[in-house]
Amino acid sequence: MNIKEEIRKMKEAAPFLAASSEDTRNGALKNIAKSLKENADRIFAANAKDLKAAEENGISPSIIGRLKFNEHKLNDCIAGIEQLISLPDPLGKVTLARQLDEGLQLYRITCPIGVIGVIFEARPDALVQISSLCIKSGNCAILKGGKETAESNRVLFEIIHKAAEEAGIPSECMLQAELHDEISALLECHGYVDLLIPRGSNAFVQYIMDNTKIPVMGHADGICHTYVDAECDIKKAVRIVIDAKTQYTAACNATETLLVNRAIAPVFLPELAKAMKEAGVKLNGTEEVSGIIPGAVNVIGDDDFAKEYLDMEMGIKIVDDVLEAVKHINRFGSHHTDSIISDNEENIKTFMQLVDSADVYANCSTRFADGFRYGFGAEVGISTGKIHARGPVGLEGLVTYKYNLYGDGHIVGDYAEGRSSFNFKEL
Repeated sequence: MNIKEEIRKMKEAAPFLAASSEDTRNGALKNIAKSLKENADRIFAANAKDLKAAEENGISPSIIGRLKFNEHKLNDCIAGIEQLISLPDPLGKVTLARQLDEGLQLYRITCPIGVIGVIFEARPDALVQISSLCIKSGNCAILKGGKETAESNRVLFEIIHKAAEEAGIPSECMLQAELHDEISALLECHGYVDLLIPRGSNAFVQYIMDNTKIPVMGHADGICHTYVDAECDIKKAVRIVIDAKTQYTAACNATETLLVNRAIAPVFLPELAKAMKEAGVKLNGTEEVSGIIPGAVNVIGDDDFAKEYLDMEMGIKIVDDVLEAVKHINRFGSHHTDSIISDNEENIKTFMQLVDSADVYANCSTRFADGFRYGFGAEVGISTGKIHARGPVGLEGLVTYKYNLYGDGHIVGDYAEGRSSFNFKEL
């Protein structure tokens, strides 16, 4: 396959997908959900091959957890598709309507970005979520998944592509890249690809940014924090921290560093250490932490807090107050998701205002940072940048807008030379 030629064809097909009706796009999603259910055994068989190969190649347990695509994950994907179908059409919304002069009317209308290339980690469910979001938002999708899920992704793409095409989506609007060298070819498609969304390590995302002229959106590391304030319910705090660390350790929104207020540390840390030991979590902390729970932590220094574990492991540091917690988070964090556990409204307000992250929480687990849990249907990724889209990127993050101007023989010369004047009026 000549991927550059296929992408050129995709660019030509993009306006037709953008102009498709909501019924057509929702119909494609319904057909995809139906086809996924009908082909479940085929999908699971392909996934079993990937899992077997991963185990033979010594892939880490945290990565294998992402690779696994079982009935539970399939049901979650289908639920996400059904939620997407129920959401309003993101296209064709009028966000500005203004008369510039008599008979000269300006409208700002939402429209798809166009052709989006998504390079994602070894997670079969990511392929389902990304392709579904792109269909709903009228975007063409180039999908490149991790090599560890090659079998699963190939089967899933075939099912999704066929189901979408049967529902009236142009065949050229979806493309799967499977070979590693196709990434280099994709990066050279400036002019045909409108946006790249890489998901993976910081080094990988930086490589993509450094080797393409195509705009790039995404995040790298997920160094998320939970801060336990002096005024809080200890049992509630332990429960939240356990969930934030252990519910799915391989996720980018799992808490990697716990910050504890010095006033509560002597009471809170022993309770936490007991719960973490039962959960099988290895704790790393400063010498001060070790002094409170001796033998329960591996001593680390400040420089070790810039680490994403993605495993049953967590760092702990003691701080004086909410301001020191904020300072630590803004220095060591990845601007992804950070949470405060507190009963002090003023401290909560300070934390929410000063933490410079895409998702900032109070009294809940960092694991809520997810497009499906936000009611977006799914997400193509989480953006830690501040331009265009931030946080979980769902439908709204996949549309832009254009200005439509309707006139009746109007020319700029009349206004420049004083024969006419603007008469602005909101419609």
